[in-house]
Amino acid sequence: MVGTMRTSDIDEVWLGPTWYIDKDAPEVVRFARLHTSPSDSPLVQAIALFYAVRDQIRYDPYGISYAPEAFRASTVATSDSNWCVPKSVLLAAAARSIGIPARLGFADVRNHLTSEKLLATMGTDLFAWHGYAELLLRDPAGPPDTLRWFKLSTAFNIELCDRFGVQPLEFDGTDDALMHAYDQAGNRHMEYVNQRGSFDDLPFDEILGDFATIYGREFGQAGSVGSAEAAGDDAFA
Repeated sequence: MVGTMRTSDIDEVWLGPTWYIDKDAPEVVRFARLHTSPSDSPLVQAIALFYAVRDQIRYDPYGISYAPEAFRASTVATSDSNWCVPKSVLLAAAARSIGIPARLGFADVRNHLTSEKLLATMGTDLFAWHGYAELLLRDPAGPPDTLRWFKLSTAFNIELCDRFGVQPLEFDGTDDALMHAYDQAGNRHMEYVNQRGSFDDLPFDEILGDFATIYGREFGQAGSVGSAEAAGDDAFA
C-alpha cells in the first residue's frame, strides 16, 4: 500500500481554507457544484473534479502572473487558461469545498518534449516546482476505512496532449495520475528528477525564490501576464 491511513487520522487542516486554497469562496464553491453531485461518492466527485480542472482550463505556460492573487483558487476558477501550480490549487480547493481532504504536491521535472520557443524562453527544460494536487480517498486495495493520498496532475488538457502525441492522464481511483515518462511514439516525455514533497498550503515565497534563482529575476516579474499567442508559440496557442 502507498501512503495509507485510517479515516480517524484525517487532519482538519486538509479540509480547511487558506488564503490561497480559499475553498469557501463563491467562485470555488460554484466550480465544485457545477461539476459534481452531492449524491455521488467522494471518489466519483474527485474524478469529476479532476477532469474538470484538466480540460476546462487550458494549459498555457506563458499565461503566468506572479502576483499572489493569481494563485488563489477563486481566481483560477474563473480563468480560461493557466498552468500547473494554480490549476493544482484549484483542484485542492474544490475538493476541500465538498469535504474531500486535499493538499498540494510538488516536484522538479524535465520535459523532453517542450517546444523550442519555450525552451529558449526558459533557458532549460527543467520545470521547477511542477505542481499537482493530492486527494485523500478510499484505498481500493485496503479495508473500507483505509485511505490513500492520490497524486493528480491536471496540467495538460486533452487537446494539448493530442497535439504533442502524449497520452492524456486519466484517473479512476485506482492509482496516481502523474506525467508519463514516454509519449505514444516511445520518445522521452516527462522525467521526475526531484520530489519537493507535500504541502498543506501553497509555499508561494519558496517557489518564487527558486524561480528567480533558476530562471533569472526577469523571468516573470510580479504582475506580468503573457500568453502563448502573444509569445508566438503555436505549440500551446
